[in-house]
Amino acid sequence: MEFNRVHHTVVRVKDFDAGIETWRDKLGLELDRTTESEALGIKQAFFNLGDGSFIEVVAPTNDDSAVGKALARGEGIHTIAMEVEDLDATVAELEANGVQLIGVGGPQVFVHPKAANGILLQLTPKA
Repeated sequence: MEFNRVHHTVVRVKDFDAGIETWRDKLGLELDRTTESEALGIKQAFFNLGDGSFIEVVAPTNDDSAVGKALARGEGIHTIAMEVEDLDATVAELEANGVQLIGVGGPQVFVHPKAANGILLQLTPKA
Protein backbone atom coordinates (compact mmCIF):
# COMPACT_ATOMS: atom_id res chain seq x y z
CA MET A 1 0.00 0.00 0.00
CA GLU A 2 1.41 3.34 -0.98
CA PHE A 3 -0.06 6.78 -0.34
CA ASN A 4 1.62 9.08 -2.89
CA ARG A 5 0.43 12.52 -1.84
CA VAL A 6 -2.52 14.52 -0.63
CA HIS A 7 -4.72 14.92 -3.70
CA HIS A 8 -7.05 17.46 -2.08
CA THR A 9 -8.39 18.57 1.28
CA VAL A 10 -12.03 19.35 1.99
CA VAL A 11 -12.81 21.98 4.63
CA ARG A 12 -16.37 22.23 5.96
CA VAL A 13 -17.78 25.62 6.88
CA LYS A 14 -21.11 26.90 8.18
CA ASP A 15 -21.15 30.04 6.03
CA PHE A 16 -20.14 29.45 2.41
CA ASP A 17 -19.43 33.09 1.55
CA ALA A 18 -17.38 33.59 4.72
CA GLY A 19 -15.45 30.41 3.89
CA ILE A 20 -14.60 31.73 0.44
CA GLU A 21 -13.60 35.07 1.96
CA THR A 22 -11.23 33.34 4.36
CA TRP A 23 -9.41 31.25 1.76
CA ARG A 24 -9.45 33.86 -1.03
CA ASP A 25 -9.26 37.26 0.67
CA LYS A 26 -7.44 36.48 3.90
CA LEU A 27 -5.23 33.53 2.93
CA GLY A 28 -4.63 34.72 -0.62
CA LEU A 29 -5.63 31.65 -2.63
CA GLU A 30 -7.19 32.10 -6.05
CA LEU A 31 -10.79 30.89 -6.34
CA ASP A 32 -10.98 28.58 -9.36
CA ARG A 33 -14.73 27.87 -9.37
CA THR A 34 -17.84 27.27 -7.31
CA THR A 35 -20.55 24.69 -7.81
CA GLU A 36 -23.43 23.04 -5.98
CA SER A 37 -24.15 19.33 -5.67
CA GLU A 38 -27.81 18.59 -5.03
CA ALA A 39 -26.97 14.89 -4.62
CA LEU A 40 -24.50 15.64 -1.80
CA GLY A 41 -26.42 18.61 -0.40
CA ILE A 42 -23.42 20.95 -0.55
CA LYS A 43 -22.02 24.10 -2.10
CA GLN A 44 -18.37 23.79 -3.16
CA ALA A 45 -15.54 26.26 -3.81
CA PHE A 46 -12.26 25.09 -5.31
CA PHE A 47 -8.85 26.68 -4.75
CA ASN A 48 -6.03 25.14 -6.84
CA LEU A 49 -2.57 24.79 -5.35
CA GLY A 50 0.71 24.93 -7.24
CA ASP A 51 1.45 21.22 -6.96
CA GLY A 52 -1.78 20.10 -8.67
CA SER A 53 -3.66 19.52 -5.43
CA PHE A 54 -6.49 21.73 -4.23
CA ILE A 55 -8.49 22.93 -1.24
CA GLU A 56 -12.24 22.40 -1.48
CA VAL A 57 -14.44 24.48 0.82
CA VAL A 58 -17.90 22.99 1.38
CA ALA A 59 -21.04 24.18 3.13
CA PRO A 60 -24.28 22.24 3.49
CA THR A 61 -27.41 23.21 1.61
CA ASN A 62 -29.42 21.27 4.18
CA ASP A 63 -28.82 20.04 7.70
CA ASP A 64 -29.47 16.40 6.74
CA SER A 65 -26.51 16.19 4.35
CA ALA A 66 -23.32 14.45 5.50
CA VAL A 67 -21.58 17.83 5.76
CA GLY A 68 -24.57 19.32 7.60
CA LYS A 69 -24.46 16.52 10.17
CA ALA A 70 -20.66 16.77 10.49
CA LEU A 71 -20.94 20.48 11.33
CA ALA A 72 -22.29 19.38 14.71
CA ARG A 73 -18.60 18.62 15.43
CA GLY A 74 -17.65 22.08 14.17
CA GLU A 75 -15.95 23.59 11.17
CA GLY A 76 -12.63 22.27 9.95
CA ILE A 77 -11.12 19.46 7.93
CA HIS A 78 -13.84 17.18 6.62
CA THR A 79 -11.94 15.00 4.14
CA ILE A 80 -8.36 14.35 3.14
CA ALA A 81 -8.13 12.69 -0.27
CA MET A 82 -5.02 10.57 -0.58
CA GLU A 83 -3.69 9.54 -3.98
CA VAL A 84 -2.87 5.83 -4.13
CA GLU A 85 -0.93 3.81 -6.72
CA ASP A 86 -3.40 0.95 -6.92
CA LEU A 87 -6.89 1.42 -5.47
CA ASP A 88 -7.81 -2.27 -5.45
CA ALA A 89 -4.55 -3.30 -3.76
CA THR A 90 -4.89 -0.49 -1.20
CA VAL A 91 -8.48 -1.49 -0.40
CA ALA A 92 -7.44 -5.13 -0.02
CA GLU A 93 -4.61 -4.25 2.35
CA LEU A 94 -6.76 -1.90 4.41
CA GLU A 95 -9.47 -4.57 4.69
CA ALA A 96 -6.82 -7.11 5.75
CA ASN A 97 -5.73 -4.63 8.43
CA GLY A 98 -9.31 -4.44 9.73
CA VAL A 99 -9.87 -0.83 8.59
CA GLN A 100 -13.53 0.15 8.23
CA LEU A 101 -14.19 1.33 4.66
CA ILE A 102 -17.13 3.05 2.95
CA GLY A 103 -18.09 2.55 -0.71
CA VAL A 104 -15.99 -0.50 -1.55
CA GLY A 105 -16.88 -1.62 -5.06
CA GLY A 106 -18.22 1.80 -5.98
CA PRO A 107 -16.65 4.73 -7.76
CA GLN A 108 -15.29 6.25 -4.54
CA VAL A 109 -13.80 4.48 -1.54
CA PHE A 110 -13.34 6.13 1.86
CA VAL A 111 -11.76 5.18 5.17
CA HIS A 112 -14.46 5.69 7.80
CA PRO A 113 -13.74 8.60 10.18
CA LYS A 114 -13.90 6.20 13.13
CA ALA A 115 -10.88 4.43 11.65
CA ALA A 116 -8.88 7.61 10.96
CA ASN A 117 -9.05 9.77 14.08
CA GLY A 118 -12.25 11.54 13.03
CA ILE A 119 -11.17 12.41 9.47
CA LEU A 120 -12.87 10.97 6.39
CA LEU A 121 -10.07 9.71 4.09
CA GLN A 122 -10.87 9.45 0.41
CA LEU A 123 -8.77 7.03 -1.64
CA THR A 124 -8.08 8.54 -5.06
CA PRO A 125 -6.37 6.43 -7.73
CA LYS A 126 -3.28 7.91 -9.34
CA ALA A 127 -4.17 9.51 -12.68
